[in-house]
Amino acid sequence: MDINDLKKIKILDSAGVYLFQKDTRILYVGKATSLKDRVRSYFNKGVVESRGKLIQKMVEEANFVDFIKTDSVLEALIMEANLIKKFQPRYNTKEKDDKSFNYLVITNEEFPRVLVVRGSDLESKFSSRDIKHIFGPFPYGGVFKDAMKIVRKLFPFRDVCTPYDGVSERKPCFNKQIELCPGVCSGVVSKVEYSRTINHIKLFFEGKKSSLIKTLEQEMKDYAKKKKFEKAGAIKKTIFGLKHIQDVSLIKEELKAPNTETEKGSPFQQQKGLPFSGVDTRAFRIEAYDIAHMGGSNTVGVMTVVENSWVKKNDYRKFNVSEEVSGNDVGSLEEVLRRRLKHDEWRSPNLIVVDGGQAQVNTAQRVLEEYGYKIAVAGVVKDDKHKPKGLIADKVVRDKYEKEILTANAEAHRFAISFHRKKSLFNFRKR
Repeated sequence: MDINDLKKIKILDSAGVYLFQKDTRILYVGKATSLKDRVRSYFNKGVVESRGKLIQKMVEEANFVDFIKTDSVLEALIMEANLIKKFQPRYNTKEKDDKSFNYLVITNEEFPRVLVVRGSDLESKFSSRDIKHIFGPFPYGGVFKDAMKIVRKLFPFRDVCTPYDGVSERKPCFNKQIELCPGVCSGVVSKVEYSRTINHIKLFFEGKKSSLIKTLEQEMKDYAKKKKFEKAGAIKKTIFGLKHIQDVSLIKEELKAPNTETEKGSPFQQQKGLPFSGVDTRAFRIEAYDIAHMGGSNTVGVMTVVENSWVKKNDYRKFNVSEEVSGNDVGSLEEVLRRRLKHDEWRSPNLIVVDGGQAQVNTAQRVLEEYGYKIAVAGVVKDDKHKPKGLIADKVVRDKYEKEILTANAEAHRFAISFHRKKSLFNFRKR
């Protein structure tokens, strides 16, 4: 497909799900706050830099884009997961390792827990008997967790607290105190009432909002007939919430997605003197990476972020490095970068900082090139006491951003050491 093909399709400016297709075969499924803007972004000149070569190949292979309108971004997120599960689109599964997807698990217990579980933990932590319902895959972990905060306000559920045993008095858990747990821990809610809540969550994640609202309306009438007006009023609020979902946090995440157009619709211009293009220029984003291990054991990697001279701790990430490259600083860095670049829902950086010399810089540049990104790389060379003694970087980058580069690198070193100590202590206690 090209931009001329796109002009023949009338796409709505609303939340929803879009499907790139080749004839009747679905190649890729995505969600959007604005279907019109998001689909159009795939046809900008900077698509390789912002999304990678794999997505560019998908766009070239497709010959049609279909879409489904939803009432909110939250519902688009759920529909996206259901469609990915149903059709297994080739480019969704290629783009990310299945183990990095997230799933919603409802456990098979008297008072089921509702949990967000990574694909890599599904088989190791749960047997088929442990799971009553499972929904997903959800490709974007951060967005999905924000979505679950909204769902939990509508339908408070149990996740970690222990059900009331009916004998000893017990204080309600913290989540009950802030109205995010119905009171399973303190015996406030019955098994029948809690089963209804689980059914509500199930209907919602099956994409059956209309059926869910009808079910709730009937329950509200039943409580009113029994003169249980407080419970009827609570359900009325839930129905209102469902009809007016305020998913502002999800819209914020959606706006972080790569987009190579300005408000006027023209491609971003390369910043003067900087060797990169096609990235988000709202804030200058530096991502710094460091590896930590002790004699090759318990190797970990981290990513820290500095935006416009401010550290952004919410965007920090930890990586457990595989045994195959454990202890190999360059190999570990390569693995961490490859895993990071699979997350196209994270904002693209303007500059990547690695801890080390030319070998680390060359590795980062090679991995970025393989993924189709044109992003500047800087290396921080250390002395015997692990103090910075030099920078490997383009002169313009070094002159303008030296302070921010060193800040990001220092944060990465601190974060890596802290993570390594915790992992080492955890593994020691397991012996």
